Amino acid sequence: MSARILVVDDNKLNVKLLEAKLAKDYYFVSTAANGLEALEAVKRDMPDLILLDIMMPEMDGFETCTRLKADPTTQHIPIVMVTALSDISDRVRGLECGADDFLTKPINDIALMARVRSLLRLKMMMDEWRLREQTAAQFSLPAQDEPDEKIGTTGRVLVLEDDMLYFRSIESTLTQTGNVITQAVSIQDAIEKVVCGDYDQILASLNLKNEDGLYLCAQLRAREATRNIPILLMANEGEINLIAKGLDLGANDYLIRPIESAELNARTRTQLHQKRHYDRLRRNYEHNLSLALVDPLTGAYNRRYLDMHLPVLFDRCRMTKRPLSILSIDLDHFKRVNDTHGHAAGDIVLKEMISRILVSLRPSDLVVRMGGEEFAVIMPETEQKTAMSVGNRLREAVGTTPITIPGTDLKLSVTASFGVASVNHEKDTTSATVLERADTALYRAKETGRNKVVGEDDAKDQTS
Repeated sequence: MSARILVVDDNKLNVKLLEAKLAKDYYFVSTAANGLEALEAVKRDMPDLILLDIMMPEMDGFETCTRLKADPTTQHIPIVMVTALSDISDRVRGLECGADDFLTKPINDIALMARVRSLLRLKMMMDEWRLREQTAAQFSLPAQDEPDEKIGTTGRVLVLEDDMLYFRSIESTLTQTGNVITQAVSIQDAIEKVVCGDYDQILASLNLKNEDGLYLCAQLRAREATRNIPILLMANEGEINLIAKGLDLGANDYLIRPIESAELNARTRTQLHQKRHYDRLRRNYEHNLSLALVDPLTGAYNRRYLDMHLPVLFDRCRMTKRPLSILSIDLDHFKRVNDTHGHAAGDIVLKEMISRILVSLRPSDLVVRMGGEEFAVIMPETEQKTAMSVGNRLREAVGTTPITIPGTDLKLSVTASFGVASVNHEKDTTSATVLERADTALYRAKETGRNKVVGEDDAKDQTS
């Protein structure tokens, strides 16, 4: 996943080193020499992540971070403070200013890249939800919610820790600030409690006596219901490789033992604040969708929503030079199903098809019912080669297992055809033309045998 990263440091050597490390992983890097330059660069370029030095002339990193987080247009950009300071009070001050993390000089490359990937993944998800909320809000008055600064920063916290001494210390610290703490002594115990409870955050030890705490992280991220609960890892000094693996698995943050109470509270508040913000975005989004933006039969979005959302998404992709792919989908011989078995059976087939498709997609992908048995999947951050692979996976998901019609012995084997087109950022391209190219590829798939995936390039070759 490529992204734009702003490096802010008055030391040219530090800038060059960070620039080289990030460019090696294909990130686009811009630089600023002080806080004032950083504010201007952020307004101009709107980076996806900021690496911000603390000790700078004129305006230090703390003040720069405070100003960026106070501005509604920049407050959601992740900030990692890079500093030679190792005092706990400095880390806590940075977190209270709105920083998402700290990296101490000399920077560990593994820690740097793991943190960058983790924060960019979170920002991509939050950006997508903000964009969806904005689109849906055009159809109704937005729900009335408290501003960000009034969102609560306490909640129900589950702590996976089998060392009672460590647990009691964490419990004492977090309950003093109004949190409700529950202990889990094993991974299975934690999963059972998360499934049955309503937790706002998970603290997971990576130093369990008989288990690997990373398995909890992996299992929670694999479940739709727990995918977005913040996970804060706890590890010993020198376990940065383990922490990096945890961040790549979807953990949000980490603490190094011995854990200082002030830092534990600060990082917990930060994660709970982000969770509340995410919950609010999702709640507002679902509220605004009440104006029939979702097809009542299949649960997919309807064409009205697509007409509003796709141009906005397309413009964002064009501005950032990022990929976007569209899959056009059509059930093969669907009229035959309706004519032979009735419209009730046809409705069941449509619902089951969409159910199979949805479980094979990312939360950021949009499924739209274009009309009848025609659907589209909008896939941000996806190049055509990947979209073709996804199309084949969806084709197999639809056609491999027959669909059972409830209340009968009837099992219907259905297949679907797919057309794929991608944004290539040509000057004359619009969201409508990309959708048309996907439709053209779909028609070619149906003309050449059905039950297949055809990309727009293949469609051109076959018609030339």
